[in-house]
Amino acid sequence: MSAASPTLDELVRYLDAYLRVSDIPDDPRALNGLQVESSGPVGTVLGAVDASLAAIDAAVTRGAGLLLVHHGIFWGGLEPLRGRFGRRVRALHRGDVALYSAHLPLDCHPVVGNNAVLARDLGLTDLKPFGRSRGIEIGVSGVFPGSLEELAGRIARRLGQAPRVIGKGPSRVERVAIVTGAASDLLAEAREQGISTFLTGEGPHHTFFDAEEWGLNLIYAGHYATETVGIQALGEHLCRQFPLGFQFFDHPTGL
Repeated sequence: MSAASPTLDELVRYLDAYLRVSDIPDDPRALNGLQVESSGPVGTVLGAVDASLAAIDAAVTRGAGLLLVHHGIFWGGLEPLRGRFGRRVRALHRGDVALYSAHLPLDCHPVVGNNAVLARDLGLTDLKPFGRSRGIEIGVSGVFPGSLEELAGRIARRLGQAPRVIGKGPSRVERVAIVTGAASDLLAEAREQGISTFLTGEGPHHTFFDAEEWGLNLIYAGHYATETVGIQALGEHLCRQFPLGFQFFDHPTGL
């Protein structure tokens, strides 16, 4: 491996292959892969959950050549290049910062994916695929040898905030299913598989009654918080493959 900083093309080719970007179906607004290009080699990568103006400004200030995100710049749909949308694109170009986005390809990755990383960090064992989106399995389930209270404590320590626990199932959780972000619609799948506890980021009001009437534990640990782990793992992985510096920009939404 050369000590020279990798080119953007080298990083994009590696990321596309490692994350299987062309093989993973996703929302068309995700536009996974390189969204905005830059001109030079990349010495530092900044990771963030969202391609917000704050994250872009941080990438410019910290001298990053690549901003690596989970939610790309186009989640609001097509917009004219003016106002806040124009400011984001202009800031990227002025700072010569490239933008790379990985949504479902990062969620479902077996090594650096949000779900796999969080499951391992929480101490789950006997990991198995769980939860389908757009025809692919994106989450995981695993065995947790402890109580619901103990699981909630581990989540709080790992993510830095206390989860919202709807504890309508058994106090000994046994198998836990995890799909980060906003995946409360998969609670029914957990029930069908006999899984007592489901962990995701956020969900609508009516899911309280779903959990209550089905006798399940439902844990909301924050959309943002649950999706910080994959980008950090991916950035650290890149640093082992290329001579790069990596930093994570934490910009929590509280949601």
